[in-house]
Amino acid sequence: MSADHNEELAALHAFGLLEGEELRQLQAETDRDPGLRATAATMAATACLLAHCSPDAEPPPGLKARLLREIATPPGRAPKPAPRPLTFWLPLAAAAAGVVTTVWFAQLLFVSRSENELLRQEIALADAMLRSARQQLEAERLVTGRELQDAAARVARIEGEMRAQGDLARFKIATLASLLGNSPQALAVAVWDPNAQEGILSVEKLPALAPDKDYQLWVIDPQYPIPVDGGVFSVDPQTGVARYQFKADKPVKTAAKFAVSLERKGGVPKAEGPMVLISH
Repeated sequence: MSADHNEELAALHAFGLLEGEELRQLQAETDRDPGLRATAATMAATACLLAHCSPDAEPPPGLKARLLREIATPPGRAPKPAPRPLTFWLPLAAAAAGVVTTVWFAQLLFVSRSENELLRQEIALADAMLRSARQQLEAERLVTGRELQDAAARVARIEGEMRAQGDLARFKIATLASLLGNSPQALAVAVWDPNAQEGILSVEKLPALAPDKDYQLWVIDPQYPIPVDGGVFSVDPQTGVARYQFKADKPVKTAAKFAVSLERKGGVPKAEGPMVLISH
């Protein structure tokens, strides 16, 4: 039995218009469903209030005379019933209006309860999303802190390895940081020997290259209007690691900065692609 049908039965029962099988069905449903039982009680209370609000109905003026005529008429000769006056239908119309009003109040109560339940569910969902966002921010903070520590350790290890190869006091040593949004952990260390006009670039965690691309190293010297070409290199596709010994294609007086760009295969005379690493 549907909820709407149960509410209709409850409205009829509130006005004493329910009997037989439908009355038994309603009683069984209210015994089983506390919500329907509460709705039926609300409708019954509303019907009582409507009864107190309605004015007292006076019997039609000709009702007494019509009853006396029917009593005096012999059996089998009953007169043709007269049309019922408007005052006869007014109480029935009032009762029907009361039923409609009760059903409307019941539906309003049902909708209000549904909206309250939906609001409670939305509040619970928003609270769960807020807790999840806080947990995610905390996890990202911890991960970022560990990545910075790992990067510092890798730089120190690379510099230590290079210093172990000889006296680097006269060498220019620069750390290149990542400019890649998808690989912020990529980094490199460049060591430049101004006497020999050559250097070593150590790279870690750069993304693997497409077959038609190369990474290209640039030495930035203020005496030149554009960076000096330091050659092209690639990285291990699994680890993103590279150890590259390079020479500048022009004499370098001051190696102010180093940069790495992504270029077409074989390199270019002037940087065209995006910069992926640069020193400070």
